[in-house]
Amino acid sequence: MLKWRRRRGDDRGAAAVEFALVVPLLLTFLLGTVELGLYMKDYVSMSSSVRAGARAASASADAGPGTCEASANPPPCTPVNAPALAQAAADTMQTAGTAMKSEDIQWVMIYSANTAGFPGSGTSIPDNCTAKCVKYVWDAGLKKFRYSSGSWTSATVNACLNDDNRESVGVALRANHNWMTGLVSGLMGGNKVMTERTVMQFEPLTQDSCKPGTPNAHS
Repeated sequence: MLKWRRRRGDDRGAAAVEFALVVPLLLTFLLGTVELGLYMKDYVSMSSSVRAGARAASASADAGPGTCEASANPPPCTPVNAPALAQAAADTMQTAGTAMKSEDIQWVMIYSANTAGFPGSGTSIPDNCTAKCVKYVWDAGLKKFRYSSGSWTSATVNACLNDDNRESVGVALRANHNWMTGLVSGLMGGNKVMTERTVMQFEPLTQDSCKPGTPNAHS
């Protein structure tokens, strides 16, 4: 009888040790699954947002110069530097919703894309705009994306059908993904900076207005 009780006690002790070993692994797996799910949510949200922005911009080749709303936050801008097609992209991304906190979004970039889909002659998305590129940041006072830097004169856009030089517009979004747990943040070296982009050709305009030099060239 005493031996049987001792065996039961040994079994319970072994089970407790096994439980103590397994639970941390299960919790780590569970947290990892949750973190992956949240990361994928942000990725899908960003991807959907830039597609919506690119569609809006590609349909606005002849929208002309944009408007520069007054803001308590610098910098000032002039309409010619901020084409309406870029503001259309930024506004569409806002109304479409990114499911991300506005404070996590670093910037939105709208640019004339090269054959590789990047600004200028580059092969990656830069931190700052070059030629034919404008960057927008979130303005908490206006509660919308507002011009930050860069320049792109809308009248230079080529949107001619069957023209080898017909332009494409790229829309890029850079944001911070904040890990939920310190464990993953530590393993990943801090929060993740995510960049997503989409490139679309400008929808063709009529032949008499589709680019500079045509009889009724768009503004």
